[in-house]
Amino acid sequence: MASIEEILAIERIDKDIYRGRAFDSALRRTFGGQVAGQALVAATRTVGADYRVHSLHGYFLRPGNSDHPVIFLVDRIRDGRSFVTRRVNGVQDGEVIFSMSASFHIDGDEGIEHQDPMPAAPDPDALDPLPDDAEDPVTRTLRREWQHFDVRKVPRDQMEFSDRHVAQQQVWFRHRAPLPDDQLLHVCTLAYMSDMTLLGSSRSVHPDSMVQTASLDHAMWFLRPFRTDDWLLYDQTSPSAGSGRALTQGRIFDRAGRLVAMVTQEGLTRSGVPAEIASIVRPGR
Repeated sequence: MASIEEILAIERIDKDIYRGRAFDSALRRTFGGQVAGQALVAATRTVGADYRVHSLHGYFLRPGNSDHPVIFLVDRIRDGRSFVTRRVNGVQDGEVIFSMSASFHIDGDEGIEHQDPMPAAPDPDALDPLPDDAEDPVTRTLRREWQHFDVRKVPRDQMEFSDRHVAQQQVWFRHRAPLPDDQLLHVCTLAYMSDMTLLGSSRSVHPDSMVQTASLDHAMWFLRPFRTDDWLLYDQTSPSAGSGRALTQGRIFDRAGRLVAMVTQEGLTRSGVPAEIASIVRPGR
């Protein structure tokens, strides 16, 4: 498995045109977090150093081929004094597979400040990591696919549930090895990581259901500086599922309790499909 720094090291082909490399993968489709992370890097390459990304909104339009690179075309929508907007299209074989808008805000603005408190959760060091020898073949594959990340799901008997949410899930995660002191790298790494496990919150109350899953759209807001090589709590809910789709939401807190990012994603959760189609893993992997 390639390192996150290799994954995010996109190549400049021409002005506002970049290429994201393909890496060996057991997944049927290109991992959505990889496409989103590479697209965000492409957008930031066209923005001045005084601006920081504060939000992105992306649509997964077609399944990507994980064996092929993705070409990213950046459109400079607006350059303002306080905000900059970019649109990025990810292309494979002449077709757009991912489209994203990203907004950047100038450093130094001041204003009111508040945040929701961090929910109760067990300490990540007290939880078991994803096992290499899990009985579930999908879990085994994802453990190998994300070997550079430490992902620890909070057991349901250790969660404090709210009666205001029908489907809830909590996951701690971090990059295993230390990363450079580059906030842009940590932001793009979190964009990559944010697609991990979130759609699974919709299945937390349907553990025995066989469904075909895929990310449809993905929105993020970056609220405060953070490090992805330190523990982050991904507090997830799924307020609604129906018609073969599920809406999911995630709040990301650092270990100090600061709310550093928020995520909303809608995904495909289609039932009644054969297991070989529903699986996100390539046959024989």
